[in-house]
Amino acid sequence: MTPHAFDDLDRRLLHALQLDGRASFSRIGEVLGVSGQTVARHYAALRSDGAVKVIGVSDPEALGEALWLTRVRCPPDAADAVAAAIAGREEASWVRITSGGTEIVCAIRASGDKTPLVPKLPRVLDVTAQCVLHEFAGGGEGLLRKARALTKSEIDELTWSADAPPRREMSEQDHRMLGLLRADGRTPVTELAEATGWSQTTVRRRLAELRAGGLLRFTVDFDHRLFGFGVHVLLWLTVEPADLDLAGRLLAEEHAEVAYVAATSGPTNLVAGVVCPAVKDLYGYLTRRLAVLPGVRRIETAPVGRTAKSARATGW
Repeated sequence: MTPHAFDDLDRRLLHALQLDGRASFSRIGEVLGVSGQTVARHYAALRSDGAVKVIGVSDPEALGEALWLTRVRCPPDAADAVAAAIAGREEASWVRITSGGTEIVCAIRASGDKTPLVPKLPRVLDVTAQCVLHEFAGGGEGLLRKARALTKSEIDELTWSADAPPRREMSEQDHRMLGLLRADGRTPVTELAEATGWSQTTVRRRLAELRAGGLLRFTVDFDHRLFGFGVHVLLWLTVEPADLDLAGRLLAEEHAEVAYVAATSGPTNLVAGVVCPAVKDLYGYLTRRLAVLPGVRRIETAPVGRTAKSARATGW
């Protein structure tokens, strides 16, 4: 089967789904000026190629959890096995192998008063963990917003807004539903009803209440190469404390290459996920744009090689 050719409608569709991951295809088509069947066909093609997926994610803070970016060093020939073991844990949001296979970086959720646990595995040389203190930009939101695929009026029409009272606590059925939505944010209401034992009306109401309370949101997990970004790196920055907030906001709002940025605890205090078309573009970004960011004292660059688990619960 010939792979789907990514086009302008796909760009607009991804941005629309970032604004409301469960919006009906007919509603999206109405705003974008195409039929709902056309929108559905494009999404199905992107899904079948493995390039795009809508996922449901929960705000760790809203669930009383903290998010930790954990770095695990090991020999290159052990990286795949170690990464697979970490990826198998439910609390691991995403797992990536970086730095030529000598390091694994993962996002792990843990109860607010606990540090994340990494499985005791042979050949692990070192483990460090940095708590995410504040997220400036995450998910595909930053890249899609900066790509300006939709007009302001289209954004206003498609942005999800709360129409239910907020729910701040999750029941066992809510957690069951969230498990399905983490795998596929567009899981049909009929399947969610079957998994929870609720009626379809109750499922719709609970979804709206959880979203209104910040316990559930939807984001688009997509292959950055669709937008022409072939190079993917993690940047660990040391920034003067007085400039930390400004630097984070500038990266999130004005740097088109930045997919994710957050302030963290630890020896470096700002982490950014950056994508560029090619290595020469990364060099230009590091030396011309990032180098003049206020307060930056040190930059460590870790190229991402392989992904063992991708959920974008924290961003990308």
